[in-house]
Amino acid sequence: MAGKNGVIESVGVSSTQAERSALSDKRMYEAAVYFINERGTAKTTLKDIGERAGYSRGLASYRFGSKDGLWIELFNKFDELWKSHLSNYVAGKRGLKAIVAALHAQRDIFDQQPDYLRAMYILWYESLGEESDIRGKLARHHQIYQRDLVRWVKQGVEDGDIDAGVSAKYFAISYCSTMFGTIYQWVVAAEAIEMDPLFSFLEDTILASLKSARH
Repeated sequence: MAGKNGVIESVGVSSTQAERSALSDKRMYEAAVYFINERGTAKTTLKDIGERAGYSRGLASYRFGSKDGLWIELFNKFDELWKSHLSNYVAGKRGLKAIVAALHAQRDIFDQQPDYLRAMYILWYESLGEESDIRGKLARHHQIYQRDLVRWVKQGVEDGDIDAGVSAKYFAISYCSTMFGTIYQWVVAAEAIEMDPLFSFLEDTILASLKSARH
């Protein structure tokens, strides 16, 4: 696989075609993440991605067809990564505990997957100025995120952990706005944000708002 300095390790001769294909995809995803973070999407080319991944300049074009095709694949890859990451935190939890666990998952992904996270948000933000498959997928994912939060708030009310006066709909919108806004600021100037104190403050604020809603 690709090392930290971009050095490509050799593939064993016993690898199956499926394994070789999976490895080439992985290398090209990593190369795409690198270039998006360095240049943005407009200046990233499939030729550069293929070459940095250690393959012929035409392989990325053959595999993905176009940059839009690669962006969709990358979007899906990050979506799988986030779902797996989140499920590790919220599994077996409901209501208020699930909300707090989701907040912790969001905090920890900054440390665990910073390159992917930054690249995905650059990709998402750069897709907002035009009608695109990415923009449509992002809109659907916002709906899914909000749906989960609405469900957790309603569960928390049922469990007696969340004030019945809390609007599940508007809490979900507010929560997502806070998270996406935080990530936007981090993408622009990561050094300006102290994540641990910020998320500690957010957790205290969220818990206070959920437990003492204004009627």
